[in-house]
Amino acid sequence: MVIDVTLQVHRATATDQLADQLARLLATPLADPFAEEVVAVPAKGVERWLAQRLSHRLGAGPGRGDGVCAGVRFLNPHSLVALTLGLEDDDPWHPDRLAWAVLQAVDECLDEPWAAALAQHLGHRVEGVEGELRAARRYSVARRLAGLFSSYAAQRPALVGDWRRGGQGDGLGGEVAPDLRWQPPLWRHVLGLVDAEPPDVRLASVMARLRDGDDGLFLPGRLSVFGHTRLAATELELLQALGEHRDVHLWLPQASPAGWSVLAPEVASGPVLRRDDRSVRAIAHPLLAALGRDSRELQRSLAPVAVVDATSETSAEEVRHEIDRPPTLLELLQADVRANALPDAEQRAARVIAATDQSVQIHACHGAARQVDVLRDVITGLLEDDPTLEPRDILVMCPDIDAFAPLVHAGFGLGAPRAVTGEHSLPPGFADRAGAQQHPAPHHPAQGHPAQGHPAHGLRVRLADRGPRETNPLLELAAQLVVLAGGRLTASEVLDLARTEPVRVRFALDDDDLDRFGDWVDQVVIRWGLDEEHRADYQLSSFAQNTWRAGLDRVVVGAALDGVDRDHVGTVLALDDLDSGDIDLAGRLTELVDRLGATVRRLRACRGADEWAEALRDGVLGLADVRSSDAWQVTQLRRELSRIQGSAARETGTADLRLSDVATLLSAHLAGRATRANFRTGTLTVCTMTPMRSVPHRVVCLVGLDDGIFPRTTVPDGDDALARNPLTGERDPRSEDRQLLLDALMAARETVVITYTGADEHSGAERPPAVPLGEIIDAVQATASGPGAEAVVTRHPLQPYDTRNLGVPGDDGTSLRPDGRPFSYDPTALAGAQAALGERTLAQPLADVALPPSAQAAGADDVPLDQLIRFLLNPAQDFLRTRLGLLLPEVPEERAEGIPIELDGLQRWTVGDRLLRAVLAGRDLDELVRAEGWRGELPPGDSAVVSSPTSPRSSSTSRRPPGGWVAPEPRGGRRRRARSTSRSRCPTDVGWWAPSRA
Repeated sequence: MVIDVTLQVHRATATDQLADQLARLLATPLADPFAEEVVAVPAKGVERWLAQRLSHRLGAGPGRGDGVCAGVRFLNPHSLVALTLGLEDDDPWHPDRLAWAVLQAVDECLDEPWAAALAQHLGHRVEGVEGELRAARRYSVARRLAGLFSSYAAQRPALVGDWRRGGQGDGLGGEVAPDLRWQPPLWRHVLGLVDAEPPDVRLASVMARLRDGDDGLFLPGRLSVFGHTRLAATELELLQALGEHRDVHLWLPQASPAGWSVLAPEVASGPVLRRDDRSVRAIAHPLLAALGRDSRELQRSLAPVAVVDATSETSAEEVRHEIDRPPTLLELLQADVRANALPDAEQRAARVIAATDQSVQIHACHGAARQVDVLRDVITGLLEDDPTLEPRDILVMCPDIDAFAPLVHAGFGLGAPRAVTGEHSLPPGFADRAGAQQHPAPHHPAQGHPAQGHPAHGLRVRLADRGPRETNPLLELAAQLVVLAGGRLTASEVLDLARTEPVRVRFALDDDDLDRFGDWVDQVVIRWGLDEEHRADYQLSSFAQNTWRAGLDRVVVGAALDGVDRDHVGTVLALDDLDSGDIDLAGRLTELVDRLGATVRRLRACRGADEWAEALRDGVLGLADVRSSDAWQVTQLRRELSRIQGSAARETGTADLRLSDVATLLSAHLAGRATRANFRTGTLTVCTMTPMRSVPHRVVCLVGLDDGIFPRTTVPDGDDALARNPLTGERDPRSEDRQLLLDALMAARETVVITYTGADEHSGAERPPAVPLGEIIDAVQATASGPGAEAVVTRHPLQPYDTRNLGVPGDDGTSLRPDGRPFSYDPTALAGAQAALGERTLAQPLADVALPPSAQAAGADDVPLDQLIRFLLNPAQDFLRTRLGLLLPEVPEERAEGIPIELDGLQRWTVGDRLLRAVLAGRDLDELVRAEGWRGELPPGDSAVVSSPTSPRSSSTSRRPPGGWVAPEPRGGRRRRARSTSRSRCPTDVGWWAPSRA
């Protein structure tokens, strides 16, 4: 059906109202029974919620929610544009693909005069370390430029069109800044490398076909765009062209219908320069003015487009159901925003909010960890107070999900609900909704045995839209291998790799095996480097001491020899204290390092993206394995690497990649991407602020709104031509974050909970809230009067066991909860507070206490030899262990990472003592000297003399010969004796050295 040139705009203050209207529209079937409805959504979380909402409306019986959402294809705006342009699966102008062409263009143009600034930035023709460091930016610069070029084409296509025709304009009638004049010729060079229509030409041709009605697209006659607060210029142009021959509906959540009406004459002129936009002056409510710029600019962008306002009367004005209670503080705030009106002093005084009103809660905490502690207590309290509230009705959002994920894991346990024992574990009514067993509650909500944990541990919590490398250890291992390939392969780095779960599964390693590995590494003195070849980059190619190869040779020989008749093979000294049971373990360690070495060598030799992807895939799968339940991790690894491989192969295979380039590439591809799997699963959802921004929930919690963190403190890119003179409607991350906050505030149905760092966790100094949060606090206090509005911010103590958390009023006589009840539900915190308030017993000095005779010493005249040795080694530790029963934790010494250069006194004594004992046992001194040279504990060089154990002098020296360090040989060289200060000619009067090849 052909309709007039229009876009039909539907507005509502809540997305659930828009969803119900969309369901009524989709209930009318398309003319083609096999056609799919197409709905474009801004995020995966909105897609999941909208599909569930529609399933309760489409095909449902009267008064029932047993429908089904089928035959609906959900896309994001970029997918819809790509589908319209016929490039749904293969867009050459997507930043990930365009980066390869930009990289090749940059490499080919660095000698051009116009690229002098770019060449200087990348260290072109700069020698030495500085040049290498700058050249390491190649791919990151190319990917950033590809993102800028793609942004230009989407938001200001006139700019790239002018550049393509040989100009250097800014798309607004002027020219780009002089320091950006290198971008137009670089763009023209990129156009020559990409075998496709330029984006502005492609857009014009597609729009012409759409207007002619001969587009050849497999699109239905009805399209919907749902839930957006910003649309790029090209997206609006394509939607307008589609609207000439199709039914196109825009479903826009708008916080204030009154504000929309007031702005209509102000924005009628369409997009303007952002600095010239004065539409904010028409907005009366401070939150709309401060947080709603994206929505205002979208309305301005729609002004020149032929639209029909299809907003229904019931959605334009919020219909407040008749209730038998006064409105809450949140309801008043949302009503003022919808009406675009701030109450005057008289109206504010008439709105008295009781202290028990907890609809708006803002909690100032000491750091991120305390924010999670407070959050779980707030959620537990809400579930306890309202029997109808369920975990799926609560949404937790934070700006940085990866930073808060470990804290959420620790705070909520993230375990399946479990039955517990004891007098009390969960608040009344809490257990039934969490799926756990309920027990009678005593007087104090936190009462119970500390081992039972916090009641919130019984909740099912789902973390959504985390980065793939955070959820898939194989992808993290791939990134770790790239780092190792560019490093020295120190002992700690390889042991850390062995401790990762996939590597442990591959080589069947348990904790005891890993401890044994660490002991062997210390005993054979492995420091860094695979072998001599690997050390060539550090000018140590002739020195094999302290490498993994030298150390593992000692382990393998030690496993093969008994150490009695023979203790070395060639120049390899066997490691002591190995038996036949260690052969298998030594083999696994050797195989692990051998595979790692092969992977590192292969990665160092890679050049093209195809080689890198194959080497990483083979390296990860050779070093790691997963259990059958985690087989999806291998599939995801192959898919991610295939994406990199495919995008590079379609563009150019000539660009060489360095290790730093591959690290940047992996970081970009493995960044957080939301999937619909973890949203709306019936659990308490924790996610970032983007995917569920406007989805209504009864309780919305915002965590981590710290000053300096929110909104994003992104500095405008100095190379961004659009940022120099932005138009309204063009993207601004800080404005997006502010709009996210406003959408989340309006999506809360009953309660909004906000936490932020209000005090330094170390010094206790008060910290201000983020600027947008401060504006919310001011708006809340200007909305109503009374204790509920004036004391909206709750300041929490530093420690969870502080008595104020358990119901004891503070010094000012106020409690954390207005009703005086304890705030915390943590039995561990309660036990700590009770212990702190309990009776103190002064500790009696230990010297004044007469210890009874030990049971072992009673009636025994002899002391066991091992006990005597233990006492002489560490008298204080043995006393605490045997007489007081205290076992002190062993703190392992920090593992040395460098090659031995100089021996300290204890090391010299150890070597001398070992030599002395061997000589006294009848060993040949020449053999012992050679063995010490093979052991790896001595400094490198052609001489390393150590004094005898009885001599106070230190004659340990090391020098670096002109040709570099020389590896010691077992044969040749001379033996010298150090003169003793004693007249005795006993074997202790022995000095020694490590002979050189000379």
